[in-house]
Amino acid sequence: MLSALTLTNVRNYDSLNLAFNAPMAVFTGPNGAGKTNLLEAISLLSPGRGLRRATFEAITRHGADSGWAVSANLDTDGDETRLGTGTAGLAEGERGRRVRINGAAASAEALLEHLRILWLTPAMDGLFTGPAGDRRRFLDRLVLAIDPGHGRRVGEFEKLLTSRNRLLEENGDPGVLDAIEAQLAERAIAVSMARTETVSLLQAVLEAQTAEDSRSGKMPFPAAAIALEGAFEDRIAGQPASRAEAAFAGDLAGNRYRDRAAGRTLDGPHRSDLAVQFAEKAMPAALSSTGEQKALLTGLVLGHAGLVGQTSGLTPILLLDEIAAHLDQGRRAGLFDRLESLGCQTFMTGTDETLFAALKGRAEFFSVDAGRVENPVV
Repeated sequence: MLSALTLTNVRNYDSLNLAFNAPMAVFTGPNGAGKTNLLEAISLLSPGRGLRRATFEAITRHGADSGWAVSANLDTDGDETRLGTGTAGLAEGERGRRVRINGAAASAEALLEHLRILWLTPAMDGLFTGPAGDRRRFLDRLVLAIDPGHGRRVGEFEKLLTSRNRLLEENGDPGVLDAIEAQLAERAIAVSMARTETVSLLQAVLEAQTAEDSRSGKMPFPAAAIALEGAFEDRIAGQPASRAEAAFAGDLAGNRYRDRAAGRTLDGPHRSDLAVQFAEKAMPAALSSTGEQKALLTGLVLGHAGLVGQTSGLTPILLLDEIAAHLDQGRRAGLFDRLESLGCQTFMTGTDETLFAALKGRAEFFSVDAGRVENPVV
């Protein structure tokens, strides 16, 4: 668990030091006080741009004369690891952020060797009704928490895809296109297979949880049925990777004229979608009520947290922003019980402290107001 967190020039915090002594922490306060900023800071201790997907420049406190920094102490079975990241100290013209682990320079991907961070935010409430790209990005975060190499593969695939599209537009050399398409096919198959495996593993976890809930007579969250859908996945299903790569490379070569006319590559895992159903009603999640969608998504994230613990050996850290606002009392109680059973360190936010009353004695409570965080009351 994170035992300490230090922020410098992060959003509305010029300097902040916090210590955590319980598996659950609740930040409460008015809108705009800086609660979500605390969760975002923690999320930056993982690869990517955090739970808001903000540019690193946007994270820096307005008016600050240097960049931002986040550091934390991670306690793992009595062993302490110091993690840090930020833009503070970057040379002029240097982009991105620095990562340090126990004082030594490291890659963002190396953070996954020490902790896995998952989150659920109000911005994700429209996941099921929004564009397929949002669901692919959500799925890739799920995969990354299980397979640390997935982010690199997705990044390479997207760069190769951009290169192919540009060469098609410029009527580039066919030999160069052959080489790029061979690499693109390899990355495409790897990305798709990693997604497919994660979906399969997660579906099994969700089914096991549903069976356990049925036996106990308590089902705080509706069961979701998930699948990776797309013409690309249908075509490569059941094929060995080498055969699928060769076939897709051939398809890319054969479809150059079509893709050049369209101005983009029309086939591949970048066109796939994560399909989610309300299992009990056999109804697409997008057609469910707003409350049902929120409950489905919450159950999905909690199921994934369990899967991450099983597959990685690292109990994940959960960031749940405004989690209680749209859950009824029964589902809130079910959420808190599920979090305890998972054993995840969890950070939650809300404007109304009374929604977390059931956690009194089980969690630390922090009061947040205008960038100030009061000492916790257990």
